[in-house]
Amino acid sequence: MSNVNQMYKEKLRTAAEVAKMVKSGEWLDIGMFNGKSVAFERELANRKDELRDIVVFTGVSMLPVPQMLMKDPMGEVFTYVDYHFSPLSRIVQEKRNNVFYSPTQFGESEEWFELKYNDPDKIGTDHRDWTVYRTTPMDKDGYFNFGLQNGITYVQMLSAKKCVVEICSEMPYCLGGTRERIHISDVDFVIEEDSPISEMANAEPSDIDRKIAQHVLPHIKNGDTIQLGIGGMPNALGQIICETDLKDLGGHTEMLGEAYMGMMESGKMNNKKKVLDKDKTVYTFAAGTKKLYNWMDHNAALASYNVHWVNNPINLSRIDNLISINQALEVDLYNQVSAESSGFKQISGNGGMLDFVLGAFYSKGGRSLICLPSTHTDKQGNVTSRIVPSFATGTITTVPRQSTNFIVTEYGSISLKGHNTWKRAELIISIAHPDFREELIKAAEERKIWRKTNKIS
Repeated sequence: MSNVNQMYKEKLRTAAEVAKMVKSGEWLDIGMFNGKSVAFERELANRKDELRDIVVFTGVSMLPVPQMLMKDPMGEVFTYVDYHFSPLSRIVQEKRNNVFYSPTQFGESEEWFELKYNDPDKIGTDHRDWTVYRTTPMDKDGYFNFGLQNGITYVQMLSAKKCVVEICSEMPYCLGGTRERIHISDVDFVIEEDSPISEMANAEPSDIDRKIAQHVLPHIKNGDTIQLGIGGMPNALGQIICETDLKDLGGHTEMLGEAYMGMMESGKMNNKKKVLDKDKTVYTFAAGTKKLYNWMDHNAALASYNVHWVNNPINLSRIDNLISINQALEVDLYNQVSAESSGFKQISGNGGMLDFVLGAFYSKGGRSLICLPSTHTDKQGNVTSRIVPSFATGTITTVPRQSTNFIVTEYGSISLKGHNTWKRAELIISIAHPDFREELIKAAEERKIWRKTNKIS
């Protein structure tokens, strides 16, 4: 028996055996995205009556719903913290105590774990007692591949007192890059219980998504490197690009989704013109359908990197012609961008938006585009403007006004850098829904950011 196989055998435990070792008062990372533990988390939830004051961290928790939320509906034992406030966390927080968001600038978040021990006065991250992630089965060289989520996984695992892998045979083996795998010698326990990975439905673009994508398209030229966020508009843009004569595009993105698969399969995105990571589409996590996951498995045209590499604005600035495209919830007359809350209600997280906004602007030939529909229609049919005079009390600013580059709605694209407050107000109102423009002009006048000579077409 080889050394790695012997180590594997010695570290093999059932999910219940590992969960039994957790003590009251401990803090745990149970994985992000499809890396989230299923078997260990279930057995930990089963110990609800034996434990107290357990803090559990996750990020964009995908199905199945964590059992601790089901078996501890009032949050008496398990405090639940989400690094990127997912729909599940939003729903649960309305019904349960002890659900929190951990504000994250994703590109710097590896430093939380590494600096805690090298420079404890600089950063306040609390020590994790346990980190548990689902991975691929061990390969012949003794490595567990992180598959669909690289991100901060490696440093999370190495910085915890106890590091556990939970085998997931459906997890695609995703080539690196760097920090995309961990060796058996660095693992404390292995859980072999299998569980399926979760799919994320491919958001169908609306007519407005397609109109916004058409306004984004002129910003993209041959040889550009593209970063796309999540949602219907990025999917619409990917579809439109596949129908154009654009060529030699590159990919460098936080999240890899269906749009990238389409652009690469169509030949539009081949990464030939990239200087950094030439011939590779770079990403730090992926979410989508089984078709995407199967396509990613051992795909040598893709490179999984840790988030400090992918999102670091300094690295991004080295990528010529980087076009960053993300979505927002609201923009105010001062051009502040909110992409994460509505009043005090947390809806999403910052993630890497600000990383890419900053990095793309400093890229030679690059630019950052923040996209949003001009209006929102609620469940009662009431229509409100997403271009607002000012944010409601409690609404979080995700991108400060001085960092905002381009804003795009279905009514056009505007460039804001270098403009004063009245010019910025004029520009943002010009792409608001026509039904709300007069109201916004009056608000701009009240705030003394409007000139009587301003013209809105």
